[in-house]
Amino acid sequence: MRFSLFVHMERYDDSISYEDHWANLVELALLAEEGGFGTIWIGEHHSMEYTVSPNPLPQLAYLAAKTSKIRLGSGTIIAPFWNPIRAAGELALLDVISGGRAEVGVARGAYQFEFDRMLGGLPVADGGDHLREIIPAMKALWAGDYAHDGKVWQFPTSTSVPKPVQKELPVWVAARSPESHDFAVATGCNVMVTPLMKGDEEVASLVEKYETAIANHPEIERRPDIMVLRHTHVHSEADTEGWRPAAEGIQKFYRSFDAWFGNKSVPENGFLDPSPVEKFEARPEFSVESLHQTAMIGTPSEVVERLRRYEELGVTEYSFWADNTLSHEEKKRSLELFIEQVMPAFSEQAAPALNK
Repeated sequence: MRFSLFVHMERYDDSISYEDHWANLVELALLAEEGGFGTIWIGEHHSMEYTVSPNPLPQLAYLAAKTSKIRLGSGTIIAPFWNPIRAAGELALLDVISGGRAEVGVARGAYQFEFDRMLGGLPVADGGDHLREIIPAMKALWAGDYAHDGKVWQFPTSTSVPKPVQKELPVWVAARSPESHDFAVATGCNVMVTPLMKGDEEVASLVEKYETAIANHPEIERRPDIMVLRHTHVHSEADTEGWRPAAEGIQKFYRSFDAWFGNKSVPENGFLDPSPVEKFEARPEFSVESLHQTAMIGTPSEVVERLRRYEELGVTEYSFWADNTLSHEEKKRSLELFIEQVMPAFSEQAAPALNK
C-alpha cells in the first residue's frame, strides 16, 4: 500500500497570513517527499477561506520545482468549472514542468455555494454530466486531434498543447455511488473514495463497489488503483489523551463543512462560522468520541492495525488528509510520527531519517 498527502491552506481567521500558510504547506510537502510519500494532492475550492485553493495547478507547479520524486496530483479539479481543452493543456503543462509526475483527480463538485457563484446556480447534482464528459475528452485531446460534440461542451478539431510527458496521464475519479465506480473503471481511471465520518465498514462498502465495477468490466486491461482519503492524526503512545485535540479539530472541520454545504448563510469576506456543536446533538457521528473511532486518529500502533485492515481489503493507496484545523506544528509532528513509526510497517525498508 502506497501513501500520499492531501493538504490545503486552512484559514479560520486572519491571524496567519496567506504567505505563512503557504510556507507551512510547502514544509509539509517537502517532509512528505523526504519521508517516502508517493504523491501530494491539492484540490480546488472557490471563495472559501477554510480551504484556500482556487486552482491546484499553480501550487503543484511550484512544488514541482522544489521536489524531485513525489508525484503531484489535482485532488481534485471540479469538472464543471473547466473547459476540456483548457484542462487538458494545463494538466499536460504540469506534467511537462514536473518531468512526468502529474496525476489528475476529477470530481463533479460538492458545494451548491460554489455552483451558485461559478455557474449561475446550476444544480450541483448536474455536475456528474460534466465529469462523465470531460474525462474522455481530455484523454482524446492528450492523444491528438479531436473534435467534440457533447451534451455540455462542443468544439471543433483541437488538441492538447502541450502534450504530457507520460504516455498516459493517470486519472482518478472521486467516486461514491456504484455508477461512479462503474464509470471510472469503464474509462480506465483509478478510484478515490472518502468515508467521511463513517467507520471502517464504509471503507469496506466502497471497496465492494469498486470490486463490483471491476467484475462487471472483464474487458479492462489494467486493474485500477483505489485510494482511501481519511482525516489522519498520529499522537505518541505516551499521550493517552492525544486523540482528543485531533478529534475536536476534525469536528470543527466538519462543522465548517456543514456550514458551507448547507449554503444557508452569507459568508463575510470568505469566512463562515462553523455550525454550532448544539446543532448535532442528535447526530452521534459528529461527537468527538465517534470521530476518535472513525477518523484515522491514534497512536502509531493503533494506526498500523487499522491500515493493515485497509490493505487486506485491497486498498492500494492511503491518503493522509492533513486538513483538521490544528496548528501547523501539531500537523507536522503527526506527519513525522506517521513517517517514522507507521510507514515502516508497510515497507521492508527502514523509515528515512528526517532532517529536523
